[in-house]
Amino acid sequence: MKYTEISHFSHPHHKLKFDYTEVPFKCDGCKEVGIGSFYKCGGGACDFDLHTHCAVPSAAVTHPFYPGCSFQFLSRPPGQEGRYCNACEKRVTGFVYHCKLCGFDLHPCCAKLPMVLDDGEIKLCGRQGRSWSYRSSCKKYNLHVACVKEMLVDSWHEIYNGSGGGKGYTGSRKVENQIPSLKATLQTHNNHKKGKGKAQKCCEVAGLALQFVVSAVLGDPTTLIAGLVGTLMSK
Repeated sequence: MKYTEISHFSHPHHKLKFDYTEVPFKCDGCKEVGIGSFYKCGGGACDFDLHTHCAVPSAAVTHPFYPGCSFQFLSRPPGQEGRYCNACEKRVTGFVYHCKLCGFDLHPCCAKLPMVLDDGEIKLCGRQGRSWSYRSSCKKYNLHVACVKEMLVDSWHEIYNGSGGGKGYTGSRKVENQIPSLKATLQTHNNHKKGKGKAQKCCEVAGLALQFVVSAVLGDPTTLIAGLVGTLMSK
């Protein structure tokens, strides 16, 4: 559920207002990159942003990959040792869903990834491992969540770290310079779309899987990146 304005324990002095951005931001909750719908400080002077999943979290979530687990929302990783998300293999440094029984951890955005992507004809089944992946039924495509983050999200971390020390990104031009890494991957993917029927259908669904995973790890399934992916896949 999305609210126009909320109060949040991590930023008690000001209300947070719902907004939308086409420039990547760093979530002050989970410390991961986001884009699209988010909540920002309405106080004016603060540069404080949260993914919608981090702004309005569930107290606990379950996931079909771990039927015996209950993931509790925590404002910081438990313990003193470094912890890593079981979905994307990336370090957990902020908000996290943690299972006390098994010791598994999930970034709030990664916790929203489904087990199966199914359009009624072709399925991409999620698989566990050091990193989650989605494999098409035609067995031609195996999409690793870690690779998606490596391809796109981590490149935006570089923009963040190189923006002169400020928290926010410096503008859309630098962002656009990073998008071809996604575009090139999709164009390579499209070069294999020579067949028809089920093979082509499988390829198209793999593209939709990429769209969904990219959107999910950025924290917004309606993000402009999803639109970009859809546009490239249609060419």
